[in-house]
Amino acid sequence: MNVSTEKFEELFSSFQRSAFRLETLDAYSIPGEQATLQAFLAGEPQPESHRNAPWAASVREITRAGKRMFRVHIVQRPLSDYLRYELSWGYRRNQQAGEEFFILDVTNRPNPLAGVSDFWLFDDETAIVMEYTEAGEFLGAEIAENVGLYRTHRDRAVAEAEPFDAWWERYG
Repeated sequence: MNVSTEKFEELFSSFQRSAFRLETLDAYSIPGEQATLQAFLAGEPQPESHRNAPWAASVREITRAGKRMFRVHIVQRPLSDYLRYELSWGYRRNQQAGEEFFILDVTNRPNPLAGVSDFWLFDDETAIVMEYTEAGEFLGAEIAENVGLYRTHRDRAVAEAEPFDAWWERYG
């Protein structure tokens, strides 16, 4: 069942314990992000507007309330330009706000979650599957019927991933 933008956004303010995200793409086409991506690629300093983006403020508010936000990104080296940008500027910014990040590097191994789409899992009760074009443009989201399957995917991703800081120290 498709989920409206309003309902999807409401989940971020109404979850009680945890919000988990699995990311599987090498690039996401996020409206308004092109300028900061170009600044990153040009070696410019991170703009204050990106450093203090509304998402980081939301993450800070959520984690200060004692809720956990965490994600696993499945990657393969060499990283795309977008992933270098996202991990360097986005992850580090959101990490300072309290979000936890893990990397599942499948460069030299089979992907244990091959075929699994991006998703959010809220409080182990609501799974939202994200749909994207091949270019990483967001198409929409739908509520998954088999939440247990997404708990299993989350648990496997976390078990096989490593903390972002340790991975970034080696490969960043």
